[in-house]
Amino acid sequence: MKIYRLPALSDNYIFLLHDPNQNIGAVVDPAEVRPVQEKLELLGAELVAIFNTHHHSDHVGANQQLIRKFPKLKVYGGIEDRGRIPGQQVFLQEGDRVQFGQRVGEVLFVPGHTSGHIAYYFPPVVTGETGELFCGDTLFAGGCGRLFEGTPAQMVESLSKLRNLADNTRIWCAHEYTLKNLQFAITVDEQNADLKSRFAEVKEARSRNEATVPSMIGVEKRTNPFLRWDQPSMNLAVQSQDPVQTFARLRGKKDRF
Repeated sequence: MKIYRLPALSDNYIFLLHDPNQNIGAVVDPAEVRPVQEKLELLGAELVAIFNTHHHSDHVGANQQLIRKFPKLKVYGGIEDRGRIPGQQVFLQEGDRVQFGQRVGEVLFVPGHTSGHIAYYFPPVVTGETGELFCGDTLFAGGCGRLFEGTPAQMVESLSKLRNLADNTRIWCAHEYTLKNLQFAITVDEQNADLKSRFAEVKEARSRNEATVPSMIGVEKRTNPFLRWDQPSMNLAVQSQDPVQTFARLRGKKDRF
């Protein structure tokens, strides 16, 4: 399975999955139709699926146009998003499986950013290869999504599921927010040598307009404050020993940053 990162809108990423054996494609969170259509035409591939993570317009904006162009495709989304995702036909919950070509993905229920948010995790086929996580706006490189519909407790539980994935899992998050996220992270974890190094690398990459997605779970565990609510440095930064309260205070600081 090949994965193509397609920039969209001002800072979104759409992900196109391609099975070259069957020459079929699936798209994760199509914000716009143009980049998807152009890539499919370049590959000569047929779109068979839309995998939506949640209902926000910058993740489902091209659903209806793609359905009109590829009327046989299936639209997947969370069961809690029934009625909120255009054209949704498959209603998924924790533990369900989705298949694309020869790859089988696992569905994770990860509310917090929204009440119905899900993620798609494709485990590695061969030991030592990377897993692939499509997590929408739950986990970002260096950050996490705002809590629009969920609670801090829900988000901690959701992020815990993602943190428990293998360190060599690639994180295909839906926005290019990394530099701003790390600018905040430095303010609450300034003694973190791994974070300082990453911040310098990301600043250099963004100065060349290079993408910082995908990231890796292992990198996030070392440098992302929103996966480090149980670390002494984070507890000290917000004066709390309680995991949910620590996360909530970090998220509040980020919202005001």
